[in-house]
Amino acid sequence: MNQPLGQKDAPPRFNTLSDRLRYETRGLTTWAGQQGVRLGIDPDVVTILGLVVVLIAAWLAARGNFLASGIVFILGAPLDTLDGAIARALNRKNRFGALLDSTLDRYADGFMFFGLAYYFAARGQLAEMTLAGFALIGAFAVSYVRARAEGLDIGSIKEGWFDRTVRSIVLVVTLLTGLIVPGLIILAVGNHLTAIQRIVIVYRATRDD
Repeated sequence: MNQPLGQKDAPPRFNTLSDRLRYETRGLTTWAGQQGVRLGIDPDVVTILGLVVVLIAAWLAARGNFLASGIVFILGAPLDTLDGAIARALNRKNRFGALLDSTLDRYADGFMFFGLAYYFAARGQLAEMTLAGFALIGAFAVSYVRARAEGLDIGSIKEGWFDRTVRSIVLVVTLLTGLIVPGLIILAVGNHLTAIQRIVIVYRATRDD
């Protein structure tokens, strides 16, 4: 049956905020990827540059310059999308590029939380330092469950409250407002609950094995 005149296709249902943002910005990211190809930019170089920006943000956080850290983190955020956009524009399906992107994302998570942990450790605030470490463990657990599920051919588990996009948004707000301890509490709880969510999803998918 033909679609009625003027009626648009309904947008797909989204399981995560990341999926919605990718859908809403798909036109912009496609254009950015095409421009990257036109300029001859290698997506792997963009991935590495993104980590360099995060390192600067982590260094600023470690020094207690939280506002500057948040601003630098925001400025580097588009690079996390641009590398994939360029790869898609190149129609490049490079397994090494995918591995590099995922690995450097984990390094980025680690450096940011380490910067905050160092800030507290340097001031003898061991409880706050421990909180930053606990939040980091949760972030790694969220990513690990997804990676392990993919390795077991269960599928890519993207569901959960605190995927990487949400973690980044909370971290930016935490840095910009200077409410570091409340932000770390939210991240620590949210990260571990998301890891548990994903474990439950895998359990339901495999309980008949």
